Amino acid sequence: MSLRLSGGRRLQSPPGEETRPTAARVRLAAMNLLAPELQGCRWLDLCSGSGVMACEALQRGAAAVVAVERNRRVAAIAEANLAAVAAGLSGRPEVAVHCCEVLRFLAAAAPQPFDLIYVDPPYAAGLYAGIAAGVAAGGWLAAEGTLVFECAANNVPALQPGWRQRDERRYGSCALQLLERA
Repeated sequence: MSLRLSGGRRLQSPPGEETRPTAARVRLAAMNLLAPELQGCRWLDLCSGSGVMACEALQRGAAAVVAVERNRRVAAIAEANLAAVAAGLSGRPEVAVHCCEVLRFLAAAAPQPFDLIYVDPPYAAGLYAGIAAGVAAGGWLAAEGTLVFECAANNVPALQPGWRQRDERRYGSCALQLLERA
């Protein structure tokens, strides 16, 4: 199976049922919601899977993209996808992929905060609260930054202490929750 970015570029997709690529209409909706913040931003893609969301951010002007994926084989696919997209861009954005469990990754202090953090874990894994806490504790999000949770529309995560909801949108069985520091 192959994925296509909104500009038409083909990406590799991990085989099997282990990952759930973000649907094209949800990707486009997310990019439209975040458009004013994308140019020159630092983007952190947690539970990145194939890296398709980070690739979308790159092609819309992100200056730096970091993807975190726990599965080594899937992380290698994300790395290949990000490298292919970055190679076709002027300005050579910074790109990095970390093969690490998300909560372990967030346990460290951020070397530099990110403007946008996109989180797409397995919906039923119960990771949202821990990720919100880890992002806050480690200084991963810039003061005016946005944390985006992709989640099941019928199971939007409860708002965690220290966060306020900026927006919430539903697209069929999927929802996007945009958060900022309270």
